[in-house]
Amino acid sequence: MMNNRPNIILIITDQQRYDTISALGYDHCITPNLDKLVSQGTTFEQCHVTAASCAPARASLFTGYYPHTTGILKNADDWTRSWVEILAKDGYYCTNVGKMHTWPFTTPCGFNERHVVENKDRFLEGAEFTDEWENYMQEEGIEKQRRELYRKREDYKESLGAFAWEQSEESHSDFFTANKAINWLSKYNDSKPFFLEIGFPGPHPPYDPTPSYLKLYDDVDIPLDPVLPEDLSGQPNALKALRQHNVDIDHDSIVHQLNPSEESRIRQRKHYLANVTMIDHALGKIVECLNNKNLQDNTVVIFTSDHGDCLTDHGHSQKWTMFEQITRVPLIMAGPEIQQNERIKELVQWMDIGPTILDLAGCEYPRMEAISMISALDGKSWDGREFVFCEQVGDMVLTEVEFMSMIRNKEWKLVHYLNSEEGQLYNLKNDPTETSNLWSSPEYQSQKRHLLDQLLNWRVDSQIRHPVCWIHQKSSS
Repeated sequence: MMNNRPNIILIITDQQRYDTISALGYDHCITPNLDKLVSQGTTFEQCHVTAASCAPARASLFTGYYPHTTGILKNADDWTRSWVEILAKDGYYCTNVGKMHTWPFTTPCGFNERHVVENKDRFLEGAEFTDEWENYMQEEGIEKQRRELYRKREDYKESLGAFAWEQSEESHSDFFTANKAINWLSKYNDSKPFFLEIGFPGPHPPYDPTPSYLKLYDDVDIPLDPVLPEDLSGQPNALKALRQHNVDIDHDSIVHQLNPSEESRIRQRKHYLANVTMIDHALGKIVECLNNKNLQDNTVVIFTSDHGDCLTDHGHSQKWTMFEQITRVPLIMAGPEIQQNERIKELVQWMDIGPTILDLAGCEYPRMEAISMISALDGKSWDGREFVFCEQVGDMVLTEVEFMSMIRNKEWKLVHYLNSEEGQLYNLKNDPTETSNLWSSPEYQSQKRHLLDQLLNWRVDSQIRHPVCWIHQKSSS
């Protein structure tokens, strides 16, 4: 595709929904730099993650396999290898700044150097970990805003995890990460092309924008989908238990409410979007640094997120479900010879980013379950995927189901719950907001059976073709 091997910057936010970018049709969002990236590159409008939580999704992306193949099904499952090793062995200098969510957090995972930012709110009960951001806070004598302190607030239970950042702007985790990345970029003078992964901690909760960015949303009308009784009643018991669990347990400083007020919902969403706008500003500074170093003509910038956030839609908090708010994420690629202002409507899996990056770099790589999107970037005919899949194992949050699997095409979505008679079936063409669960409707049983058969065939085919992936082999490095 390119005459010279390009530098590649992969920017991954944590928990950013698709509907958070103004240029993609969401005018209430303030994202001038992302809007510019959309105009300069190719946007995949139907990119879906392979897991409904952080580490399984990220491990899937950085290996090119589904979670059931990697065996990385929940946070803190061992994850120490990635295709970054291939880039490094093929002459790229590979750096991570910010979040990767590997386990252990500091494992090289193929990178030449890592500057880890993981903590944000979480204090990781029983496994205290100090990352570079927290070390900086301690050195500067700044008390990190965290769950133990938020719990002392009178409005803690009503806040839905939305708290303004009360320290200096430069000490915020997103700006710290951006400044760390910009500092690295400004000093990089090696002749090797580089691969830089920048992992922003936000807009993952707590939703903690600085006051100046929160103020930008003072007069913005925030649209809300109503949480309908038929939606709540039609959800499987495992999801009803998940709702109650998030009321009882304050994961990531959020005390969920079963029936939050419209005012509380809007307040939460404004904090969330203000955090997105902060990241947008950081993106602008990163691009500015590229321009100052005259690297813009040979650098590919990829912007995406590991999964979305319900933000009280469907009555849910955060992730762990298969609604579009979780599985569908932004994916924008811009750089030399990549089609500009192009929108791809075909279905893609988030992990397809991996072989696409390796193709951009001109690397050879082993067979993966992920497929390259390079033809779409070239403007060639490209069909995408007929189906996309997403998986989630039961864990400390999703407690009432052993495993759930999603299959989705352009018109239908089915979610299967292992060892349960319950499930979810939505006609996305007629019901794009996923409010009417057709799982038990007699007139749709043939469609349900068809999708269940496709799901079974996919799992069997995957197991036969990819019984174990290369990441389980001992690294030669």
